[in-house]
Amino acid sequence: MTVQHEVSLLIVEIQLFASKNSDGQTSVKFGVLFNAYKCTNIFEALVVILRAAKRKKIIAFEGELLLQGVHDNVDNHQLHSCRSVLSLFR
Repeated sequence: MTVQHEVSLLIVEIQLFASKNSDGQTSVKFGVLFNAYKCTNIFEALVVILRAAKRKKIIAFEGELLLQGVHDNVDNHQLHSCRSVLSLFR
């Protein structure tokens, strides 16, 4: 799988568990994603995929690296729709 493909799958998973915050952004806690059975099976390196998505400005979260336990309550904000993600890798 390519990073582009894994980021696209990540966006789908974020949408499954996310809710809208007060700013209208789609958001999900890191701990929810990390503990989701499907996410841990799809993404062997969830943290690396999250960083790649952040670098491409597809998602946003505070800090540079998210660690299980320590950052479980950190929000991951989706900045782009699933459809627009593919164009960001060109």
